[in-house]
Amino acid sequence: MKPIRILLADDHTLVRAGIRSLLEQVPNVEVVAEANDGRDALRLIQEHQPDIVFMDVTMQGLNGLDATAQITKTCPGVQVIMLSMHKNEEYVSQALQVGAAGYLLKDAATTELELAVQAVARGETYLSPAVSKHVVDRYLQRVNNAVEDMSEPAPNPLTVRQREILQLIAEGHTTKQIASLLHLSTKTVETHRSQLMDRLGIRHIAGLVRYAVRTGLVAPDH
Repeated sequence: MKPIRILLADDHTLVRAGIRSLLEQVPNVEVVAEANDGRDALRLIQEHQPDIVFMDVTMQGLNGLDATAQITKTCPGVQVIMLSMHKNEEYVSQALQVGAAGYLLKDAATTELELAVQAVARGETYLSPAVSKHVVDRYLQRVNNAVEDMSEPAPNPLTVRQREILQLIAEGHTTKQIASLLHLSTKTVETHRSQLMDRLGIRHIAGLVRYAVRTGLVAPDH
């Protein structure tokens, strides 16, 4: 039987080592690569073509949510299982919205790794049992209501590019640095920044940083 090929994306080396060690004990599973941020993950996915990616939610440069959104569009055959310390509704709903096939808490029982891999490999969605049922129910209820009432605002007011720029701003990068990282002109970056400020109703950088922390784009220590 062909092994399930897995890529690990987490910006903590010890976390990746621990997960790799556990996965190596799972039958018919092969860890083919490790990435330390979202952009590294996107590059390695193209190179190794894994079946499943274990993706940390909060990583510098490009967070796991936005990386997953890009994977869903460009590599639909690759399934993503989000790794997170957060079990609240906001994080779970964002993960499902960008196309994640699983949501695994970092403090979950080690046996959950195998269960998550097997479920996602079968084409199912896996959520840690500790992610309470009412969180999932409330998310699905909102999705159904949105379908019935198309006049409702979109759940996420920012585009993927705006979220990407917001994260880099919150991490302390200058406009020139952001332009270089994303291969854009400084004028384009300034336009995106102005648009995302308008959408969020935030007029200063400190407010953008607080919003980025609150929505999980960056860790609180940034």
